[in-house]
Amino acid sequence: MITTNEIRVGTAFMFEGSPFIVQRMLGQKGGRAGMVTKLRVKNIVTGSTQDLGLDAGEKFEEVDLVEKVVKLSYIDGDDYHFMDQETYDDIPLTKDDLGDYAGYISPDDEDIEVKITYYNEKAVGIKLPINITRVITYCEPGIKGDTSGKSLKPATLDTGAEVKVPLYCDTNDRIVIDTRDGSFVERAKD
Repeated sequence: MITTNEIRVGTAFMFEGSPFIVQRMLGQKGGRAGMVTKLRVKNIVTGSTQDLGLDAGEKFEEVDLVEKVVKLSYIDGDDYHFMDQETYDDIPLTKDDLGDYAGYISPDDEDIEVKITYYNEKAVGIKLPINITRVITYCEPGIKGDTSGKSLKPATLDTGAEVKVPLYCDTNDRIVIDTRDGSFVERAKD
């Protein structure tokens, strides 16, 4: 069993008799009735997406997914093509299949280990390492002396994704992003 607090992007669970996989975390909202976690999920069987609001204490049955290590070959529009490292088969997935993860990978990344998840022998999504390094291609100029990291500003990454970074970050900085929630971790140390 898995609780609402343990659900992240890429988690698969049964909801109302159907298997779903989380594509995007939309946020949490507290209120009188307790904390509600909002998610964008994809029905693994039908392929349809919907937004769900789950209460904090709910429990769900986990869906068993099979994982296989692959490499990203190329991106063709909204289609991402992966290559199986054992059989050299081409495995196409759409940008919708990848959810938020589409903004963290690029064909230039040769050292990133990507795992494709399968449900009943059908590719349904991917899993990335927890931390991934990207380059900021645009953000407002950094403010000298502001190293607290508490105030955030939007920044565009080399993949086109937008994340929030501290005010001291600048264009062309290499940063580490947490792929589970898209949050800034630190400046890259290399």
